[in-house]
Amino acid sequence: MISAKRVSLFTISAFVISCAASLAFAQQPAKVRLPQASPSATVSQTIGITDIAITYHRPAVRGRMLWGDISSDKVAALIKANSVAPGAEGEGTVDGAAGGGKDFPMAPYGHVWRAGANEATKFTVSDDVLVQGQKLAAGAYSLHIIPGKEEFTVVFNKTADQWGSFRYDAKQDALRVKTKPVWRSDSQEQLSYEIPSLTPNSAQVILRWEKVAVPFTVEVPNQDALVRSKIDAAVAANPTDWQVPLAVANAYFQDDKFEDAMVWTDKSIKVKETFQNLRTKANLLINMGKKPEAIAVAEQALARGKAEGADTTRFEQFLANLKAGKM
Repeated sequence: MISAKRVSLFTISAFVISCAASLAFAQQPAKVRLPQASPSATVSQTIGITDIAITYHRPAVRGRMLWGDISSDKVAALIKANSVAPGAEGEGTVDGAAGGGKDFPMAPYGHVWRAGANEATKFTVSDDVLVQGQKLAAGAYSLHIIPGKEEFTVVFNKTADQWGSFRYDAKQDALRVKTKPVWRSDSQEQLSYEIPSLTPNSAQVILRWEKVAVPFTVEVPNQDALVRSKIDAAVAANPTDWQVPLAVANAYFQDDKFEDAMVWTDKSIKVKETFQNLRTKANLLINMGKKPEAIAVAEQALARGKAEGADTTRFEQFLANLKAGKM
């Protein structure tokens, strides 16, 4: 016979084990993947050598009211009923509060909005840039927007990973910029970020949803200086690697910048004379119209290649054609 005490302990133990098992099961990742109402998306663009990426979720309009004013009384009621972010009575978020899109706009004027759905939109940039002419350091940011009928504020917040704008803290803002929305006659059902125009040192980003397009410009202010700093850093980190300056030389060569290519080829040769960098120098000299010098360097390259055990068959034919005046 089991005592009442033992039954009690047995029951409690079974309950605890059951709860633990249920919790463990709940914490396991989903076994299946289901469609999302607001699917994830990423748009990326390289500006020169600078990479930008925007990762976001794409909500649909679904007949809801997106933009417009919200009364202070309504905000106060939302704060009380939904415990939305502190400071919502100012520009704090009411994003996600019950009734959004029905009783009040999804993204009310003057209030912080996650600029997408689900997690806050993430903006990542590999180098320092200018956004709307203002400095933004390289890094990852959550991107929020404060809508307005005449002006939108685009916010880059240093807390890159956060859910929506619920815990948004303005003290963590890295940058705020102003932009003029473009109100369109045609409506786009699902939110998107687009990068429709590109120059050698800038790109225009556009948030498009329903009848509004919100543009802002990302600019790399001194592309040449940035490239030089990257090159200098790579060479400084690998001072005994002849392939680093040769890679720079080949990049300039492909861009028909022969003088710059020659400078970096000579730097590679100075680190270590090889068949590859001597062959590159010979080709450069031909393109620069210096045939006698090209032949001399090509002969040097051939000797080096044979000493290294490289396959020089094609290069020997190249040198023979060069000497025969066929090039």
